[in-house]
Amino acid sequence: MRQDGNATGKHQQKQGAISRKDNLSRTRKTAVSSTNEEMVMSMPNRSAYGVRSNWLSWLNLRPEESGRTFLMFAFYTLSSVGVLWLEVSVAALFLGEYGADSLPWIYMASAGIGTLFGFFYDWLQKVLPLRQAIVITSLLMGLPFLLFRLDLDPAWLGAYTVFLMRLWLEAIYVISELITSITANQLFTIREIKRTYPLISSGILAADVISGLSLPILRGLVGLENVIFLACLLLLFSSGILFYLTQAYAQFFPDAPRRRSSEKQNNEAARRLRGSLQQYVWLVIAVFVLIQVLFVLLDFQYLRQIEQNLDVQVESIADFLALFSAILGIFELVTQWFVSGRIVERMGVFVVSILPPLSIVLLSFLTFVGGFPLFIGVVLLKFVDELLRYTVVASVSPVLFQPLPEAIRNRAQSFVRGIAEPLAIGLTGAWLLINIWLLERLGHGTADLLQGKVFLFYTAAFALCWLGAVLLLRSKYVDVLVLSANRGQINLSDLDLQVFKRNLIEVLNRSIPDVEKKSCIELLTQIDPKSVSEVLTPLLPQFSPALQRESLEAMLKSPSPPSPSSLKAVRRLTLSPLPPDVMAVALRYLWLTEPEPDLHLLRDYFKPSIDPEVRGTAAALMLRRGNPRQKAEATDVLRKMLTHAQERERVMGCRALGDAVYLQSLRLHIEKLLKDQSLRVRCAMLEAIAATHLEEYYPVLLRGLHYKSTRDASMRALVRLENEALPLLVEVAENAYKPEIVRSYAWNAIGQIGSVEALDILVSRLMTAWGNTRRTILKSLLKLPQESGIEGVSDRLGRSGIEMLIDQELLFLAHLYASLLDLNADQVPGETATLLRRSLRDAEQDTFDRLFLLMRFLYDSSTIQAAAASIDFNTRDSLARGLEILDNTLDLPSKRALLQVLDRQSDPEKLRSLSDFLPHQPPYQPLYPSERLRHLVELRHFLSDWTLACCFHLARQQRWSLTPEQTLSCLRDPTGYVREAVIAYLRTVSPKTLQNLLPYLKDDRRSPPLRPQSPHLPGTPR
Repeated sequence: MRQDGNATGKHQQKQGAISRKDNLSRTRKTAVSSTNEEMVMSMPNRSAYGVRSNWLSWLNLRPEESGRTFLMFAFYTLSSVGVLWLEVSVAALFLGEYGADSLPWIYMASAGIGTLFGFFYDWLQKVLPLRQAIVITSLLMGLPFLLFRLDLDPAWLGAYTVFLMRLWLEAIYVISELITSITANQLFTIREIKRTYPLISSGILAADVISGLSLPILRGLVGLENVIFLACLLLLFSSGILFYLTQAYAQFFPDAPRRRSSEKQNNEAARRLRGSLQQYVWLVIAVFVLIQVLFVLLDFQYLRQIEQNLDVQVESIADFLALFSAILGIFELVTQWFVSGRIVERMGVFVVSILPPLSIVLLSFLTFVGGFPLFIGVVLLKFVDELLRYTVVASVSPVLFQPLPEAIRNRAQSFVRGIAEPLAIGLTGAWLLINIWLLERLGHGTADLLQGKVFLFYTAAFALCWLGAVLLLRSKYVDVLVLSANRGQINLSDLDLQVFKRNLIEVLNRSIPDVEKKSCIELLTQIDPKSVSEVLTPLLPQFSPALQRESLEAMLKSPSPPSPSSLKAVRRLTLSPLPPDVMAVALRYLWLTEPEPDLHLLRDYFKPSIDPEVRGTAAALMLRRGNPRQKAEATDVLRKMLTHAQERERVMGCRALGDAVYLQSLRLHIEKLLKDQSLRVRCAMLEAIAATHLEEYYPVLLRGLHYKSTRDASMRALVRLENEALPLLVEVAENAYKPEIVRSYAWNAIGQIGSVEALDILVSRLMTAWGNTRRTILKSLLKLPQESGIEGVSDRLGRSGIEMLIDQELLFLAHLYASLLDLNADQVPGETATLLRRSLRDAEQDTFDRLFLLMRFLYDSSTIQAAAASIDFNTRDSLARGLEILDNTLDLPSKRALLQVLDRQSDPEKLRSLSDFLPHQPPYQPLYPSERLRHLVELRHFLSDWTLACCFHLARQQRWSLTPEQTLSCLRDPTGYVREAVIAYLRTVSPKTLQNLLPYLKDDRRSPPLRPQSPHLPGTPR
């Protein structure tokens, strides 16, 4: 303790600089989150803000999203009112002029105009920036109807114009959906769109109500033809809103046309549009095509049944359609505002996507078997289809495009909305015409009933296809998200070994860099070690020396005995000039793998002119396998090398000792070599000690962990000892007075040993370790080959044990957020308090790291790594993508809380989501700052040393009292600057107590720590 005491003054002088340096290293991670509570607490007019937050949360929105959302809602509502006025007016005019049997011709013709428009929009994106393209496209919705309105007066031209209007109305459906989905995907991330798009898409539901109630009144006041003129003006006004939105949020739109801004990205996207990504795109197209096919089928049956069962005037049909639309709109609006967004967020995209096709199948079946009259059944089908289509389907549709890379997302949307859907409508119309013609000839007097039954069967069949496409799409969704995060990895279990080896040989025969060939060799060693010699032996002559050595070392590790052809090939290789390192490995391969080697040939390599690496290898081989006379000769060669004046001779002599197994008289040189002035000699000697299992020198290996120069060599040596080193490593790893880096290396060494005993040690300590120790153990377990660490944890702890560790981390986060709120900058100002808050932010990031490591034990490692990389990148889109990956991967009971704390939310919101984890006080109850600090010190076993020191410095500055038990416990902390912080606190708060303690501290040689072996976080079972 005296040495630390003498250094106190110097440490206090440097403490500010050290803390600033430590916190600057984490600036990138905590830049966004470090000011959360300051922003919330200092926000003006907090009561108004609270009211606004309440009604936004009622709508499942966040304040930063509200402006964009309501502008999109206004645009979509007004444009939808105009479209619905046009739809009802034109539908009534069309039925009165042509009848329902002419609708298939409209569907067919609309395919042509919709497809042409799709190509037009694709071209427009290439010559104009995106925000200009969507505004111009929006203007095209209403302008043609102004011209059509002028031609409605002449009788013969009016009929022709009605057909054209109905045709352009089909194009408007395409334009409206395309603009809305593309604009929303630009304005919102994949997570935001789940919350915002239900409200945006409810614009068409509000439009249903408005148009349904207003159209009969407007028709009576101005006439049906003038309603069309008013609808055109409304569409033009909505285009003005869209123009304002694209200007106000221009940062979300690219400035250059697609051809210039993303040419390179599209080339890259084209290369990646294979495998899972290509399958996903085709499945998305299939889903949207089937949705349109069902829309046409149900729309045709609905209008046909109205025509057949309601023998009334055109105006009355328009009134019925408007009333139906109004009633439907009320149900849709209630569903979308209060139900849709929340069930999408809680149940997931694909659970919700299954509901519409299932409902259509059930209703079609019931109507087909006579459960409902045909007219009632068709009206119910239309009602349910539109209710779900414009609520849950509209909410999840843009989300399906979000996993696609940004370079191809807009193009895929324009293809689906502008080309695939119109073609589907047109082909369905042609198919309807053929079926009507056939059924009229087969049905005779019962044609109407027969057609109704057949079309119900078609409806159920296509709904089942829709359901199947959704289920297939679900299996590809997370894969594409991971691919978009650039973290796709090879799944070794899916490889065909024969095909893989054949492809590997082809790659190794190509003219590629040695680095890539080395990676192929390592991959082969990992996947199929038994065939290493078979694959690599024929390639040895054409390899470079570095690859020859890599190949021979891989062949030496092969578990299967070498074939005679392999031995012959290596022997032939040694006859040619080789670098010393390659020749040494070749000799080891020949004389260690041959059953009866000719050791007399090794004497040729004992000459002083031979390179010391080859000479030492030959001597070690003879010392291992020779007779007593040969061993004596080899010992003399190694003795001369170990005592040679040149460093290289001594280094190679020490390395040869590791292969010798029996040192005999060479033991006499170990002490001197361990003190050799050459670092390379000392490191080589450490590895030789492990190779020959010299137990009396094991403490030297442990001391080597304390020095940076010998740390790696000591760890390799200890790993080579395997289970023999485990008790030594555990003693170092659990010694709280050892430096953190030494303990970390000890845990890593236990992990690299990887035996069953080592695995038992790591798993048993995982339950009681905390902080950096837990993170190191988790990383060591995850690095074990063949996922043996993951399987070991699952076998010993089970899923419930891992979930308990995750809940423990979340509970710790709850305590952190409570501390950050109660110790905010307004209540506790000053630099010391700022340092404490920053250390708590660092603890938050460390907890996130441990959470991601724990999740890798339950789910696919590459998927969790992709999510972690996306969230850590900390941009708007990458964060949303990472959270979406987790949302579709996790099935933890605490999933909602976990996603909330990883998202960009304020500390009060995060703490609210963790309220169930707080013991005895859900929801959170604020404490006085001094009381919160005492509670924080009570959690000292879970805090970092720096955070604990900051707590005592803050208590000293504010003159807050801490309990005697807390003070005495931290006074015996293993870390020097924690003890110094406690002494500084006592000197300010209670000088008399410090005077009484100083005699005991003067001769204290770091007593054992008072921290318990099994830390217990309040609120969790021991």
